[in-house]
Amino acid sequence: MDTELWQLSAAELARAVAAGDVSALDVVNAHLARVAVVNPRVNAITNLLADSAREAARETDRRRAAGERLGPLAGVPFTVKENIHVAGSATTFGVPRFRGLVPSADAPPVRRLRAAGAIPLGRTNLPDMTIAGMHTVSTLYGETRNPWDPARTPGGTSGGDGVAVATGMAPLGLGNDSGGSLRVPAAFNGVTALKPSYGRFPQDHRLGPQDPTLSSQLFPVDGPLARTVADLRAVYEALSGVDPQDPRAVPVPLDGPRPAGPIRVGVVMDPGGHGVDPAVRAGVETAAATLEDAGYEVHEVEVPRLDDAVDGYLGLIFTEFSLAWPQLKELLTEDSRRHVEHTLREQPALGLDGYLQLTAARQGIQRDWAGHFERYPLLLGPVSTDPIPFPDAMHGSVEDNARTMGAVRLCRASTFVGAPSVALPVGVADGLPQGVQIIGGMYREDLCLQAAAAVEQRLGTFTPVDPTAPPPAD
Repeated sequence: MDTELWQLSAAELARAVAAGDVSALDVVNAHLARVAVVNPRVNAITNLLADSAREAARETDRRRAAGERLGPLAGVPFTVKENIHVAGSATTFGVPRFRGLVPSADAPPVRRLRAAGAIPLGRTNLPDMTIAGMHTVSTLYGETRNPWDPARTPGGTSGGDGVAVATGMAPLGLGNDSGGSLRVPAAFNGVTALKPSYGRFPQDHRLGPQDPTLSSQLFPVDGPLARTVADLRAVYEALSGVDPQDPRAVPVPLDGPRPAGPIRVGVVMDPGGHGVDPAVRAGVETAAATLEDAGYEVHEVEVPRLDDAVDGYLGLIFTEFSLAWPQLKELLTEDSRRHVEHTLREQPALGLDGYLQLTAARQGIQRDWAGHFERYPLLLGPVSTDPIPFPDAMHGSVEDNARTMGAVRLCRASTFVGAPSVALPVGVADGLPQGVQIIGGMYREDLCLQAAAAVEQRLGTFTPVDPTAPPPAD
C-alpha cells in the first residue's frame, strides 16, 4: 500500500490485518520504527514493550492464518500512560519511588483492549503522580515536547499519549481524565479524545489494597486518544460494560434513544465570562457553523451553575488532597511541589461541614445539568480558553497557576457532574491546532461521538504530524 502503516487509523489497520493485506507483525514493526525516529524528538514514550508486542503480533497472525475469528482491533498498537497497570511493566507515575511497581495483571481497560485484539506497544510520560500540573514532565523521564511547536506544552496529564498518537507512533493511546487530562492533550496536539461518563468504563487505579477517597473515585476516568472519531467509537465499544474489578461500572447501552427532531446544541464561547483567546473563539465558531451545516440546531447558552461546579470540584479534591500532601510531597521535585502548593494556597482545605455540604451540592448541580441536557442534548465549548501555553508561563507563580487552571474550567465542571465529552480538532491557526469539546448528558457518549464525526467529516483531520521535518522558512 502507498500509505505508510503508521499513518493509518486504527480502523484501517484492523481491517488490513483481518483481510490479510498486512501482517500484525508488520504493523507493530512499522510503529516501532516510527518510534525510533520520532521519540527522541518528543520524548513521549517512556518504555517500549517491543518484545511482548512482537510476540502478540505473531500470535494474531497465527490465529488469522488458522481461520480463527479476530477481535475488532486485532493487530492495532496502543500506548498506555504510566499510571495504568500493564502486566509486567512498571507503573511508575513518573517518580523514582514506583520504579519497581510492576503489576502482575492488567488494569481493566488494558485487559479489554487486549481482548479486542489490540497490542500494547509502550508506556507514556505524565507529570509526577499526575498531580504536578498540566505540562507533561516527570522526574524519571523529563519533558515531553509538543510536535507542532517544541516550545509549547503538549498539555497533560496524558500528554505522552497525546503526542504519541499525534506523531504516528501509535494510532491509539490509553490515558485518563480527572479535569481535562485527556481533552487538553487532544486539543494541544490536534487529535481526538473521549472522556467517558462516570461508570461507563471499568478501571482500577489502586496502588495496593486500599481504595482511593471519594473524589478520586468520582472524577478520574480512563479513556482513549486517537486521530479519528471512528477510532474513538471502536475503543468505546471495546471498553464499555460491567466488570467485577470495578463495582462502579454500569450496564448502560452503548446507544440511547435519538432525541426527537433536530438535535439542539448549546454553544458556550467563554465559560464563566473570564475571557477567551480569539483563536479559541474562532475554533468554537467553526465547530458551531459546521454542526449547523450538518443539521443540528445551534444556540448560544450559559452553562448551568458553572462556578458552583468548579468550586465544588476544587473543594472536594483539595480537601482530600491536603490530608495526603505531607506524604505525597516527598515523592515530588521542587518544581512539582511548587505547583501543588500554589493550588493549595488558592484552594485551602474545607472543614468537615463544608466538605459534607459539597457532597450534597453535587447532586443538585448534576440535576441542573441534567435538566439543561433535556433542552440541549449537547454542549459545545472550548477545551481551554487560552492558546497553547509555554511551559514556563504555566505555573511560575500563584497567578500563573490560577490562570492556567482557570482556562480549563469547562473541563473541571463537566468532570464534577460526571458527564461525557469528546475533544476534537477543528483547524490550525498560526501553526497550532485548534480544539473544541462536545459534552453530553450522562451516558450519551453516542451523541457526542456522532456530532464529533459530523464535524470531522466536514473539516477533516490534522495529524499525524512530523516533528522531524525542518521548520518552514520565514
